[in-house]
Amino acid sequence: MKNINKLLTKAFISIMVLMAFTSCNKDFLDKNPLDAISGATFWKTEADVQMSLTAVYRTLQNNIYGARKPFLDSYSDNAIDRHTFFGFQAYTIGVINASNINSSLYNVPYSGIAQCNYFLDNINAVASVSQANKDKFIAEVRMIRAMYYFDLVQFFGDVVVYKNAPKTAEEAKIAKTPKDDVLKFVVEDLDFAISKLPSTAYKGSAVKASAQMIKARVRLYQKNWADAMEITKDIINSGNFSIYQGGYNNLFLTTTQQNNPEIIFSTKFLAPNNPQGGEGMLVELGWYGAIQPLQNLVNEYEMTNGKKINEKDSGFDASNPYNNRDPRLRMTILVPIDSHKNPDGSTFNTSDPIITGFNQKKYMDVSKLPWDRSKIVVTDMNVVHIRFAEVLLAYAEAKNEVSEPDATVYDAIDRVRARTGVNLPAIDRTKYATKDLMREFIRHERRVELALEGHRYFDLKRWGIMAQTLAVIKNPAGQNLSFGEKNNVLPFPQNELDRNKSLVQNKDY
Repeated sequence: MKNINKLLTKAFISIMVLMAFTSCNKDFLDKNPLDAISGATFWKTEADVQMSLTAVYRTLQNNIYGARKPFLDSYSDNAIDRHTFFGFQAYTIGVINASNINSSLYNVPYSGIAQCNYFLDNINAVASVSQANKDKFIAEVRMIRAMYYFDLVQFFGDVVVYKNAPKTAEEAKIAKTPKDDVLKFVVEDLDFAISKLPSTAYKGSAVKASAQMIKARVRLYQKNWADAMEITKDIINSGNFSIYQGGYNNLFLTTTQQNNPEIIFSTKFLAPNNPQGGEGMLVELGWYGAIQPLQNLVNEYEMTNGKKINEKDSGFDASNPYNNRDPRLRMTILVPIDSHKNPDGSTFNTSDPIITGFNQKKYMDVSKLPWDRSKIVVTDMNVVHIRFAEVLLAYAEAKNEVSEPDATVYDAIDRVRARTGVNLPAIDRTKYATKDLMREFIRHERRVELALEGHRYFDLKRWGIMAQTLAVIKNPAGQNLSFGEKNNVLPFPQNELDRNKSLVQNKDY
């Protein structure tokens, strides 16, 4: 697809038409759209295919794949969900069950999968589209479907799998599939996508590296270090991507996201017709201060000399704690000595008090000030899902586990740290000379580089350290954090269990 953004409004119309044909069963519609608009009125031309393909991409604008993705960091040691939009404040003190689990963690991926399956079930009927174009379009959709299923596995473990759209509501009521089998299906989708997507820079629709990096995430999750190493090395060696040198903070602003050499996949928005919704980032993160970083995350940032703040001779000054720190700190987090300024020079304050002492700054476009909940503030910042810095860090992690640290591991991390405007010193190769020490440093660097982008929750779980990491942290109410998941999976929402009697609740919920 040459320009995803130009078709977003048309895609919305196609979804509305689809809803009109299937509105007799609203619950079923949420996840399993029927093919009622195919036939004489649709699936005849390449324009129809493009519209449906854009509708698939539009599902990425929803909830945790759109403006609410950063909230996932609130289910970790990075931040709190200030207004409990997701209920994460309860989850992080161990209060989690089928009644309080946020159903969007389940419904949103399945809604996207339904749109993917609707596309895949119908595209081959369009004779006017060349096989090469069909293969590319199918590859894009199978990659997106794979991403949704992989996230469901990370959230819930064994999950229900629909390889095709069910024809009736009753057909949708099936049992869950073991997660290992789900992941095999995910890899099948990704391997097809990798074989058919172009090996080019990212311009708005999925490319080969987009699918490769999702597969690398799967392999990291499975601790298949060798596979993850080879996949990420191939992305690096392709030469299609690089660390953006125009400012770390600018990766998350509209004006510098287009054709950015670091971005490999993102959720696209386009003002004025297809901006983020009324509860988008500028409202929830800016106006409400909805994601508030914890002191523990702030403490993770090094000094500009590369030493941790508690290391000897680091130069850390407790009376001036934000001076001479890793520049990413104040590009990611609004610290007490900084503030957002309104056009008249006054200080902008969130609608509710900041209770951790810190606010999220990443993704904040201050050119839109003053944010006012009573006014429409249009923003179309794209939500970044994959960027080249993550590829480098994933390669370093996998390579370190395969063969201990070597020059390629150090070099990969140094490329991230040497970004213009960050300019941190190279890793001390004498100090971090063993696999264990390097593993901890890679985890540190990953936390800092990707902070408040929605990765930390998944990382802590796949590393098996969520419980011990949360246990040493208190929330603003003075409560010790606690990992409340049984067997590292979430409970299925009660309404899903009521709807699908073949779905069995996860153990111990």
